[in-house]
Amino acid sequence: MPLNLRPSGYFGKCSVEVEPPARPGESGVRRLEVAKDALVTQPAPGIDTIPDIIDYVARVHGNRKAMGWRDVLDVHEEKKEIKRVVDGKETTETKSWKYFELSDYKYMDYVQLKDAIAEAAHGLVELGAGTGDVIDMFAETSPNWQIISHACALISTTTATAYDTLGESGLAHSLNEPRCVGIFTNTNLLPLLVKVLPNAPTVNFVIHDGRPSKEIVDKIRNLRTENPIKIVHIDELRDIGRTHPHNLDDRRPQRDTIACIMYTSGSTGAPKGVCLTHGNLVAAVAAMYTVFEPHIPAGDRFLAYLPLAHVLEYVVELCAVFAGVTCGYARPKTLTDASVRKCQGDLSAFKPNIMFGVPAVWEMIRKAAMGKVSKSGFLTRNAFYLALEVKKWLGPYVPGVNWAIDTVVLSKVREAVGGHINFAVNGGAAISRETQEFFNLAIMPLTQGYGLTETCGMCAFLPPELLTYGPVGVPAPCIEIKFLDCPDLGYFSSADPSSSAPSSSSLAQKANLPQGEILLRGESVTKGYFGRDDLNGDENIFTKDGWFRTGDIGQWNEDGTLSVIDRLKNLVKMQSGEYIALERVEAIYKSCNLVSTLCVHASSEMTQPIAIILPHEHNLRQALSSASASPAPSSSSSSKTQPSPPEQPSPAGSSPSSNGHPDPTSAPFAALLRHPLAHQLILDQCNFLARKNGFARMEMLFDVVLTAEEWTPENGMLTAAMKVNRGNVREAFKESIEVCVKRQRGK
Repeated sequence: MPLNLRPSGYFGKCSVEVEPPARPGESGVRRLEVAKDALVTQPAPGIDTIPDIIDYVARVHGNRKAMGWRDVLDVHEEKKEIKRVVDGKETTETKSWKYFELSDYKYMDYVQLKDAIAEAAHGLVELGAGTGDVIDMFAETSPNWQIISHACALISTTTATAYDTLGESGLAHSLNEPRCVGIFTNTNLLPLLVKVLPNAPTVNFVIHDGRPSKEIVDKIRNLRTENPIKIVHIDELRDIGRTHPHNLDDRRPQRDTIACIMYTSGSTGAPKGVCLTHGNLVAAVAAMYTVFEPHIPAGDRFLAYLPLAHVLEYVVELCAVFAGVTCGYARPKTLTDASVRKCQGDLSAFKPNIMFGVPAVWEMIRKAAMGKVSKSGFLTRNAFYLALEVKKWLGPYVPGVNWAIDTVVLSKVREAVGGHINFAVNGGAAISRETQEFFNLAIMPLTQGYGLTETCGMCAFLPPELLTYGPVGVPAPCIEIKFLDCPDLGYFSSADPSSSAPSSSSLAQKANLPQGEILLRGESVTKGYFGRDDLNGDENIFTKDGWFRTGDIGQWNEDGTLSVIDRLKNLVKMQSGEYIALERVEAIYKSCNLVSTLCVHASSEMTQPIAIILPHEHNLRQALSSASASPAPSSSSSSKTQPSPPEQPSPAGSSPSSNGHPDPTSAPFAALLRHPLAHQLILDQCNFLARKNGFARMEMLFDVVLTAEEWTPENGMLTAAMKVNRGNVREAFKESIEVCVKRQRGK
């Protein structure tokens, strides 16, 4: 279905200056042009708090489907043999894999949602939840998460979010710092909770869903002899609420009531609790609805699967509820048909119109789709690539071309995301142009957004009307933005060419565009962190005149849109004295079809960075099969100065090919990475993308370190928000990194 695009020029100049610079070394203040006279604070008149949103949608959307979910009918366990190479010897392990069998989607409407929230709220009051108390949300994304969260909002009880992938220490921190009186969790997380509760003395009750064993329930009840912990099922909580009604009128929140303490994922030390008020969150909903209103009509379907402990998902779902869009709840592990048994995956079963995601999700979908294309026949494969080129160059000018290509050639590829998506938004981190262009041409328009937990995810959004590559969008209409100069790095908000230091980096100023650290102010910006007076009084974070310093480097483009170059803490000075931006170069290298995920490492003693890479197994096997017949030519300048690692004999049983190297079609993945051609192919393809994107030599990879181990929050390679945990990656591959650095220095 075509998007209902607003007329050209609707957003005016995108951003306009509303205040001149207050002092030297900073820019003027900019806003979205359509909000230049006043920032938005409400999505509709009379809506100041989250309970106001629920009252509104029950009245306006009534019997429309509000939320959908799938019950787990069965769990199918399958055992597979996994081959690993340890100390040069191949070993075989047997692992069990669990696959869900799920029901069809079931739904509740908006009136039923409001009733469920009210019942849970009455139940919480009966359990003793007071005004200003805190309840921890330690659970996967689901309607029950939302019911408990909204119930807390209705009675001015604050929620604290905790990623369901947190370990013991992270969970204990989110319970103890705000002195939580209760917690909502899932059955499968109760064993971890049992370990933490003895060290969480303020917790009086546990609410759960699912069907836990009597043994685990008794363990929780018997943890204390005095003041035993109450444990109740969410259905029991609602029953309590129905039979023990309370007067909730005097418990309703105000705009400045703290709705949520949202804990960051903790990539740099203990998680910080960001205090978000009802006013903060409602302003964020208003901003998002203002930018995307025509594209999220009531009755559309939004797939909800990202953690609700992440501000992006939290605010997007609030906006979907306000707009009357059905939220279909899913699990990351059941999205595709291949990840379930005896049923369709969530994408096929729900057929969403709207989808939000993070770079890891889009890269996974793109590479899976490209893998299928690569396996198809010669004619089909070439028809696909030809269709993309025709659509790219003729689609905007020749009527009917896009429809014909989408219908005849691309329909099968679109089935990878349900086949009905009208548009999608990337958030959480930067995405490469290659990946964004693939989705725009092959599947659906993919726009971008940028924000932080401290701003309720608000800063900039790229609406479909302004679909382009690079910018993160126009200023959110609840936010105003200014830049601070970073003279040591050569970034100046004045865009005065005489003040800009020359640089060989591809991040150097081009066309004298204003650049600097992004500062944000507005109704959606937090007033501070929970219990952290040391941070709240720090002028390097919160200025006295109300600005939040993001630590990100931004750039105003000629059309008034905003681009984000990188984070200050991820700008690394190389041996030459020039800086490179790790996240920016990672976004490009991540788009390589042979890469599943990676972490770029650089330091002041290096002339070029290196990358620790988890390769994309399927695509690498195909590339090696094609290339092993004849040696691949060296296509990167770095590979000419860096010899490939010495050839290693194939481990026993790894099916060596005729040249003595592991057979790409049958060798264990770990053994395959010892193939010198694998190293060369990945390094060359990454640097091919680097040159294509105008990277300077110091930004091109000198070497790569390959690993076969999956990167997950559980093993510490990723944060709970699915971002690379640089510190842990550096520590895990410390020896390999040192070898590469010494080789680069010629030692």
